[in-house]
Amino acid sequence: MSDRVIAIDGPAGSGKSSVARALASALGWSFLDTGAMYRAVTVAALDRGVEPSDAPAVAALARAAAIETLPRVVIDGRDVEDAIRTERVNEAVSIVAANPEVRAQMVERQRAFADRQPEGTVVEGRDITTVVFPNATVKVFLTASLEERARRRGEEGAASVARRDEADASRAASPLRRAPDALVLDTTGRSVEEVVEEIRAWLRTRPH
Repeated sequence: MSDRVIAIDGPAGSGKSSVARALASALGWSFLDTGAMYRAVTVAALDRGVEPSDAPAVAALARAAAIETLPRVVIDGRDVEDAIRTERVNEAVSIVAANPEVRAQMVERQRAFADRQPEGTVVEGRDITTVVFPNATVKVFLTASLEERARRRGEEGAASVARRDEADASRAASPLRRAPDALVLDTTGRSVEEVVEEIRAWLRTRPH
């Protein structure tokens, strides 16, 4: 399975989703946005009046939820593609994503998704190269300046992005960190197409 996975990690606003989606399209592979899964659980919790900090309740909700990410993000039959990008979700998703039981459930689903794909999968998130697919033959870590990342996140703002950086890097369960064997790319001021082409060029020069 790991031979058919390109794993992409990086902080909020580094370009993971755009780059991963474009790379998957260029290769004819499947695409999985793991962050959307945590955001979908967050929407469901907030809408049902479950406190994000209530770890057992959120874990139970996640365990029972049916989640799809393509072509749009859906949880338990409800389209939440737009809802997952709202400010209330931005503020709460790091709490949900730090829940060890939720992470264990999502990791299992992410691996199962990749295993079902007939070609390969480009998977992006914050623990893909280190936890979900630590044996992936292709690992990429995207980064960018805080100013650039805040600009890409629109209304979220630099303070919110920096707060999520801290939460993601300091959580006990699967913290955001750079895999030592990952290709590191700074996407500041660069187009999605430029970054995708650099990754593809790197793939072509790697030994098989």
